[in-house]
Amino acid sequence: MTERREQAAVLALVAHSRTEWYKTAALIEEARSAVRVLEGNWTGFEPLEVQQTTARDEISSAELERYVELVESLEHEGVRLLTILDEDYPRNLREVYNRPPFLFVRGELVPDDEHAVAVVGTRRASPEGLRKARSLASQLAERGVTVLSGLAVGIDAAAHSATLEARGRTVAVMGTGIRRIYPAQNSELAAEIARTGALVSQFWPDAPPTKYSFPMRNVVMSGMAIGTVVVEASNTSGARMQARLALEHGKRLFLVETLVLRESWARRYAEYPGTTVVESVDDVVDVLTATSRQVEQLTLG
Repeated sequence: MTERREQAAVLALVAHSRTEWYKTAALIEEARSAVRVLEGNWTGFEPLEVQQTTARDEISSAELERYVELVESLEHEGVRLLTILDEDYPRNLREVYNRPPFLFVRGELVPDDEHAVAVVGTRRASPEGLRKARSLASQLAERGVTVLSGLAVGIDAAAHSATLEARGRTVAVMGTGIRRIYPAQNSELAAEIARTGALVSQFWPDAPPTKYSFPMRNVVMSGMAIGTVVVEASNTSGARMQARLALEHGKRLFLVETLVLRESWARRYAEYPGTTVVESVDDVVDVLTATSRQVEQLTLG
């Protein structure tokens, strides 16, 4: 884990950033030190140089100390800060271009989470959609796959709950700060997830839900997973956005067959390389197994 001053410097640079957070993350990672950026010992690539120089001028030692105190306070609450500088920052997420500069984690992320699959869908799920989400999640859990979802009502809650009932690992990627459970009705579910898996947030600890935070949450969920299964989603659903993100990230996209039959956007996405239309969890596992073997062969070669 990075030292406290480095963690505080990451938070300070993000707080004063004039650009997208993922660009600040890239600058810090390239410099291999937020303190170096803060002290002006690293200019980085030109478009960010002027913006970050302005940020440096605004950050005082007193502010850095406040961020140190925040991190320590959260640790007393059972929350850990992971920054882009940490070796145990999620490896899958590190490989996508729009990775966040930090994550707050309640619970624990483990190496096996690198084989996570996201199961997502609409909040207004049909009974059939909920059944399929539960079935897919529980069967993935039985095969030792970590199930990611977004803690929302509907498909997300069904996926988390089914995974827990199957005694599997599930990780909730939140659209709020780590101290804010949304929706409130999922507070008990969130507590259970944290006991055996993890809650993850890329936002400031007390951040409320906003129309911008949930699309950002989908970026992280796609990034942390090796693939995304979309169970049920309309044209305007955040799950459709995550389908697009999965393809952008070079991850596998799995679309449940009934979704493809019902939604024109899903039929278009089904034609993309990297997309598989699935009837059962076996279809998902077969693709992931074949992909893993190809990677192993390339590595050995």
